[in-house]
Amino acid sequence: MTSSIEQAMEVLKIEAEGILKLMDRMDHHFEEMVDLICKATGRLIISGIGKSGIVGRKIVATLNSTGTRSLFLHPVEAMHGDLGMVSPDDVFLALSNSGETDELNLLVPSIRKIGCRVIAFTGNLHSTLAEHSDIVIDVSVEREACPLGLAPTASTTALLAMGDALAVVLINRKHFNSSDFRRIHPGGNLGQRLASRVQDIMLKETQVPLVFAGDSMVAAVKEINRLEIGATLVAYPDLTLAGIITDGDIRRLIARRLPVYELSVDEVMTIQPRMLLLDSLACDALNIMEKHQITVLPIVNSQQKIQGILHLHDILGKGDFKFNSH
Repeated sequence: MTSSIEQAMEVLKIEAEGILKLMDRMDHHFEEMVDLICKATGRLIISGIGKSGIVGRKIVATLNSTGTRSLFLHPVEAMHGDLGMVSPDDVFLALSNSGETDELNLLVPSIRKIGCRVIAFTGNLHSTLAEHSDIVIDVSVEREACPLGLAPTASTTALLAMGDALAVVLINRKHFNSSDFRRIHPGGNLGQRLASRVQDIMLKETQVPLVFAGDSMVAAVKEINRLEIGATLVAYPDLTLAGIITDGDIRRLIARRLPVYELSVDEVMTIQPRMLLLDSLACDALNIMEKHQITVLPIVNSQQKIQGILHLHDILGKGDFKFNSH
């Protein structure tokens, strides 16, 4: 019987071979991809589902930290409103080993309609995804390391390696250097902000978008537009938090063809939204935002009366920032 160490070594061998064989298939398509991304004035939008989606998020993280503005777009969420994040100036990179991922292939026509060029990382050059892409990068592997041949193992390793290859080439092409790296990794400044209390960096008083229970959606839309942070809080007369309405809520109403302006805020708002107390740490707020994929948090006191609102930009900084207390 094969030992555990021997089995593990076989896995590493299979995955290493899968990566090395990618080198044999590198051609002008890779160069075309790099040129396209470098010339684009928008972002690189990366999308995938399942294990490919997880790899996609890692590639996005690497690209963003090395000077290439990127965004992960979940294929399902994209078809329910998140497609609004995509612009014609962006480049779309789809990840799918089979090239037959239904959710991804349903999204591509909408991406094309917006005006984006499409790149595919796929292991199937004759797939639906490959046929509908402008540039196709072959990331196929001969076999998975999984003994059943089912769990993505060597294929996801190859996908990740190709993403790293792209990121490093872009570093060199864009002449991204150590000073650029330090500029977008302001460890000291960010650390200081994350250690601060939300009451020191939140928006407050007239900077808080606010409507009252019973108001119309007309008032809510006007308030969202007034401060342009993508949401408005809803309060009871005594300023107790009643709920929150976001841009996404309005988009979903429109998608369902509901009469937005005929509704009241009570019919639209999310009741009992996630919130934080004044003395909470900014790092706690960031963790909540990341976990629940939200960008704003109501800040309340112990009686849940509204004290302010915290936006993601208030934590990470937007341009030249100042603490409200200074």
